[in-house]
Amino acid sequence: MIKLSSRKDKISKLLTRGVEEIIDFDHLQSRLSSGEKLRIKMGIDPTSPNFHLGHLIPLLKLRDFQELGHQIVLIIGDFTGLIGDTSDKESERPMLDDSSVQKNSETYIEQAGKIIDIKKTEVHRNSEWLAPLDYLEIGRQADLFSLNEFISRENIDRRMKNGRRVSLRELLYPLMQAYDSVQVKADVELGGTDQRFNLLAGRDMQKFYQQDPQDILTGPLLEGLDGRKMSASYGNTINLIDEPRDMFGKVMSLRDDLIIKYFTLLTRVELNRINEYEIKLKQGANPRDFKLELAFEIVSVCYSDAEAISAKDYFIKTFSQKEIPADMPSLKPKNYNIIEVLLESNMVSSRAEAKRIIKQGGVKINECTVKDFDSTIPNGSVLRKGKINFLKIE
Repeated sequence: MIKLSSRKDKISKLLTRGVEEIIDFDHLQSRLSSGEKLRIKMGIDPTSPNFHLGHLIPLLKLRDFQELGHQIVLIIGDFTGLIGDTSDKESERPMLDDSSVQKNSETYIEQAGKIIDIKKTEVHRNSEWLAPLDYLEIGRQADLFSLNEFISRENIDRRMKNGRRVSLRELLYPLMQAYDSVQVKADVELGGTDQRFNLLAGRDMQKFYQQDPQDILTGPLLEGLDGRKMSASYGNTINLIDEPRDMFGKVMSLRDDLIIKYFTLLTRVELNRINEYEIKLKQGANPRDFKLELAFEIVSVCYSDAEAISAKDYFIKTFSQKEIPADMPSLKPKNYNIIEVLLESNMVSSRAEAKRIIKQGGVKINECTVKDFDSTIPNGSVLRKGKINFLKIE
């Protein structure tokens, strides 16, 4: 049982830390304070096989709700994933095929379970209720919204002004996400700032089906390793399934100006401590010292304290002391092309990421920087990605 004073503090942090907007704040705060058990919804489309740190923001928020005793409802968008959400896109997202969606979502429950208690989580695939919908019901739902509401969205308006195609299919996506909220009777839905239109559509859709409208909690978008929004399509992600050593090293390569944001959104280090770090950084303290703690905290959240300690020791030994580890993993690749080896060894999650790292000079064979995407790795070589990732090629 959570003590009253502790519960109030937890609710306050839940409603403020890493939060961009809450609709309706007073209503949600009142319901949380009353002790009512709420249904907290988050959906994710299987457009990529991996969760990354951008997903960690709402997953940690789900865990906060879960620790207060609320019911988490995780929706895997196996149907919405086919249609494609272009809320954050500057061009039309192509339709995926069913096999790609199913393959991408194979480990979603396992990955989410690294952060939230899956045994206490209600999990759905939205094809359960979206696939059986008929034209008449979709027509009734579509009548709730005007075309003007859709095209006035910033990115859609920009695409139209630039003469880029906007498909009628894209008009349907907000209806589908909104109908998810009806089906699971959501009290609260989480999403990024780019999801605001879709989240609000859920409120309208629930009213249409005689349900109380859900409250909305939006969180900020996270920059990736190249400063753009973290996205698998950009190849700039730190994935939740990255090995602890690789995850630690990627965090250490983070831009200095993102340290405080990452601490705030991706850890549960006390905010007063983070404020002290921010002051010290402004006063000229070495960012590396704070990145070491940040990397430790993130690996600890995704794995354990023991794994974080091991990853930190490994980083210090291989980077600070410039040692090549004796216990590096080995691989006999199917194809000795540099990009294929990086993919097969899971050092990268996509060809785009492999090419980006090679362009930046971040890949070496026997300590010689790779410059050509068509490079072949000789048998017996040591492949190095970044500062701390080594692989013996057999």
